[in-house]
Amino acid sequence: MQPPERIDNNVAQGRLRLHWADAVVALDHAALRKACRCAECQFKRHHGTPIHVPAAVRVTTIAPVGYGVQLVFSDGHARGIYPWAYLAELAAIATG
Repeated sequence: MQPPERIDNNVAQGRLRLHWADAVVALDHAALRKACRCAECQFKRHHGTPIHVPAAVRVTTIAPVGYGVQLVFSDGHARGIYPWAYLAELAAIATG
């Protein structure tokens, strides 16, 4: 999947907006943090340990990694890489 043409990070509203040629999607920062697929978060999910995410968590840094982005969150979590296809999948789920 191709990267979006532009990414806007609205820290005040807690929304990440991805602009693809055929769609613009907005994803909630807290939902993105909960959806992290890093090894630590996957381990917790596998073992039934809840991942507590404050509603006020925000994306503070967006670092492109070719096939996606690494998101750094205000709670210090910085391990997850979000592939473009995964972000599109999360957007589809969010828009139901």
